[in-house]
Amino acid sequence: REAHPAFYGCFDWHSSVELHWVLIRLLRLTPEAFDTTQAMTVLNAHLTKEALEQETAYLRSRPRFERPYGWGWALTFVREITLWEDETAKGWLEAARPLADVITEGFLAWLPEATYPVRIGMHSNSAFGLARSVPWARYLAKGGDSQLLTAITKAAIQWYGADKDYPAHYEPSGTDFLYPALTEVDLMSLVLERDEFLSWLDAFLPNLSSGEPRSLFEPAFVSDPSDGQLAHLHGLNLYRAFVWKHVSEILPADDPRRPHLAAGSEIHARASMSVVTGSDYMVEHWLAAYAMLFLSGG
Repeated sequence: REAHPAFYGCFDWHSSVELHWVLIRLLRLTPEAFDTTQAMTVLNAHLTKEALEQETAYLRSRPRFERPYGWGWALTFVREITLWEDETAKGWLEAARPLADVITEGFLAWLPEATYPVRIGMHSNSAFGLARSVPWARYLAKGGDSQLLTAITKAAIQWYGADKDYPAHYEPSGTDFLYPALTEVDLMSLVLERDEFLSWLDAFLPNLSSGEPRSLFEPAFVSDPSDGQLAHLHGLNLYRAFVWKHVSEILPADDPRRPHLAAGSEIHARASMSVVTGSDYMVEHWLAAYAMLFLSGG
């Protein structure tokens, strides 16, 4: 609470950031669905100028803290505030903008030095952190500052542009909540033009039109949701559901891959949506963010 007066009370910092994002998106998109008074009370207590100044100072003094996973979620959170036409949210944005600026500076310093990407299915995955940051980068570019978007695009192409025949049959690993193959797909869909992305996807996963590899279309089994590491696999299922849904919407209407992706999205969502609430804390403290990605898009 002292170190992180805005993002405390959860298992870890990034999960708290994720759930603040979830709450603000719910307020923005479906305010009729829940008690907005209670939600606003909590957010107003957390998102004060003083609290976010402390969060900003903490990240400035620890330039590698939560890089890149927490960085990406924090920029997702701030970007969400910019989308909400609400007077209270304008105050939150003013308080949160310095935090986003520090993270932006961090990316601009780090990306030119990051020779190789991290391709695992957990927090240090490079592609996921960048994909979560693209909406904020586009927001900055629209305002005349394209540095972050340029840096992300350059890194993505350098790291993943030549990837082909991805060995997805080796995945998943036992504690994945991200799918390394699909983090690349998500990021490249955001930084490449549509035709460029479709050509890249043809080379990267050339057998999608026949529903292969099967490992990409079969939900992961969670044997013990109370085990924090094994519970990650619920996130893997919802992340796959999100990416398949997102990519299917990019593909042409008659693309033979669309039915496989749509079916894959549905079966993965069905496997893990039921545990987003009312399950073990090791699932509940973060899984809502991945459910929200699936339900409302990135």
